[in-house]
Amino acid sequence: MTDSKTPHSSDAEASKPASGGKPAFFGQRSADDPATKHAFNLGRQSIGPMYADGGWRDRRWYDAPLEDPSWPEVHTYTDAMSYEPGEDVVFHSSTYAPSWSIEIIRDGLVPETVFSRQEIPGRFHAAPKDAYKSGCNWPESLRWTIPQGTRSGFFKVVSTCLRPDGTRYVQHHFFVVRPTRATRTAPLLMILPTSTWMAYNDWGGASSYIGIDGNGNEFSPNLSFLRPWTRGMVWLPEGAPRICAEPVPDPLTVPRYHPKDWAWSNGFGYFYAAAGWAQYDRHFVCWAERERIGFDMITQTDLHYRPEILDRYRAIVIVGHDEYWTHDMRKHVEKFVDDGGRLARFGGNYMWQVRLEDEGRRQVCYKNRAQAEDPVRGTDQAHLLSTGWESQAVNWPGATTVGVNGLGGIYASWGGFSPRNTKGFTVYRADHWIFDGTQLGYGDVFGNEANIFAYEVDGLDYTFRHGLPYPTGEDGAPTNISILAMSPALKAESMFPVDGWRYYLGESDMRGAAQTRFGDQSPESLDKVRYGSGMVVHMPRGCGEVVTAGTCEWIMGLKRNDFFTCQITRNVLDRFTRQA
Repeated sequence: MTDSKTPHSSDAEASKPASGGKPAFFGQRSADDPATKHAFNLGRQSIGPMYADGGWRDRRWYDAPLEDPSWPEVHTYTDAMSYEPGEDVVFHSSTYAPSWSIEIIRDGLVPETVFSRQEIPGRFHAAPKDAYKSGCNWPESLRWTIPQGTRSGFFKVVSTCLRPDGTRYVQHHFFVVRPTRATRTAPLLMILPTSTWMAYNDWGGASSYIGIDGNGNEFSPNLSFLRPWTRGMVWLPEGAPRICAEPVPDPLTVPRYHPKDWAWSNGFGYFYAAAGWAQYDRHFVCWAERERIGFDMITQTDLHYRPEILDRYRAIVIVGHDEYWTHDMRKHVEKFVDDGGRLARFGGNYMWQVRLEDEGRRQVCYKNRAQAEDPVRGTDQAHLLSTGWESQAVNWPGATTVGVNGLGGIYASWGGFSPRNTKGFTVYRADHWIFDGTQLGYGDVFGNEANIFAYEVDGLDYTFRHGLPYPTGEDGAPTNISILAMSPALKAESMFPVDGWRYYLGESDMRGAAQTRFGDQSPESLDKVRYGSGMVVHMPRGCGEVVTAGTCEWIMGLKRNDFFTCQITRNVLDRFTRQA
């Protein structure tokens, strides 16, 4: 568009709804929540009518601080996304509370607290009106030196302050400790799709989708890292809904959008279910640790600025929602594979080129406005235009790097996008080595019980010959790609004839896809992009190879212990990390 948890004292409190009084952050509190009662007492909310046009479809909200001295919150961010052992993590915080606490947890199957401090003096700093693109610019509140020898991984930052009624406000941030030559532990390197996380972070007013930029009602082409993360991207309570039709809808019913309903009711980010550690990558980490599969970890920012890290590894793994890449990220991965490395991508939605500026502290993506607004248009840097990879202006299909294209797929198994899809993949080339030990045969479906085929998927333009699918190459994909399994997807919601019902996306993304790919929204162009697919593919490239399972929800097969998904993932990682 483009859940495993070990209880922690701070996490248990984090499940309580947070307050929020900004008019743009709608529907956060239940009627009996202390924060709601507080807001009513202050006259901040009142009972009013419900209009037929009301609801989250018309009131897109963003995450923002309350900034009320009588009802304190604490918000924290770090000065960088990743660090090496021995470096200082600098925290920047704001709170009206007299004091606040911090806990740093190395997250995973068994979370481990590595640092905590109580009674840190509180200082309030207002959030700038353009914090989403310029950063918060708060002064330093605390720093912590990462011990030498610290293993790479994801470190959750839990900031907490007390409120007048004795409850706690809890906010989550993160940083990554990247591996060094001395701390490398395995031949497998996990790359977190943090550019996608950045695109969906709306804290302070805007994301790459919605916001208060421009005329006050636009997404922001420029997003700053120097701000907190939207609630739900770093931590979620077990059972938070996923973007998938669970359960399958009854016949003749209108589509449901469960994550939006839940977020509206509980005060979480508008896009909490679309991207982030909590909803995607953490599930792979917990599974891999349970399976004793060793791996180290970096961010996409590291991939962009520190490609030499890749030289220490035999394979790369990327999972979840993987939508935004820079030109340099792609070049670095392609060189890695061409030189004999392996890429395992269990994720979907390879869609947009972005640029990183200010050492990764700012991300730029103009999307479909790029040809009219992006400063690099018409210059010698036009190849860095921040729009779709498959657009006529960029013309660098993602399939040349990862084996599938974003516009070759998109939506499945939710809302009005084939909610009764099988939610699994149909096998076509059962004799391929990725299916070893599964006993899957031609026409078998796998992953359907775990709902692995959902939300956003990637595929190719294809044709059938003698019962087998082959890439046509018309979408710029290499024709030596083997399509191993697939399932259908589409870009427009089925407009069921239900009077008075409104859809979430309708045909908007189909029209956007036509505009991106062909430069117009003619009936002919719309017909070319309306339907797509999600695929599992294998692609040789240079001296290396690529396997992609092009769906955001593959990780649910691991989380839910689906035999086939787990075995296929093991097959790929075992082969890719094996000593040559």
